[in-house]
Amino acid sequence: MAKKFSFVNIIFFVVFGVLTGVLWAYLCPIPLIPGAVHFRTFAFIIPVIGYLFGPVSGFFAGYIGTIVWALLSGNFIPLHSPIADGITVGLSAFFPAFCHLKNGKIDLVELIDTNKGAFIWKSLFLSVFFGILMILATSASLAYFAGLEYMWCVMWIGIADVVPIALTPFVVLLLAKRMKNIRNIIPYV
Repeated sequence: MAKKFSFVNIIFFVVFGVLTGVLWAYLCPIPLIPGAVHFRTFAFIIPVIGYLFGPVSGFFAGYIGTIVWALLSGNFIPLHSPIADGITVGLSAFFPAFCHLKNGKIDLVELIDTNKGAFIWKSLFLSVFFGILMILATSASLAYFAGLEYMWCVMWIGIADVVPIALTPFVVLLLAKRMKNIRNIIPYV
């Protein structure tokens, strides 16, 4: 897997990010903390993008998706959304793939074929672990910038994100082999 960062990557970062933001804004109808948190039915999409197209792609899909979601849903909070929320959500997509695939040195399909059970458990652990770290940081930011109770945010963001993030390994299993040809078009970064 040769890494080539190109203009094509930037196009896909934007496409993946906008798609993520639109999915979060329009297909997440349950507000958990009105004006700040919705149940993110598609929270798994960004770590899946990280696994399929590379951790950098996952990061930008998460960052751009967060900004698009916040603007479309009316939940944009200055400083919180572009700095704390965008970056931590992006990192929660970056690190599972980065750690699990050794920054692209391990082929995803080969890893799945070698031991599907081990892939599921490690992917599940990494996705949920980094999702929890994102929740803790984002909740601190919401407490500071929006004046919300920290533990209240931890609980509701945890419900909003961790439950869907737990679907990550299963969606990756479903898509990895089907998207192998597409992954050859989009450089893995």
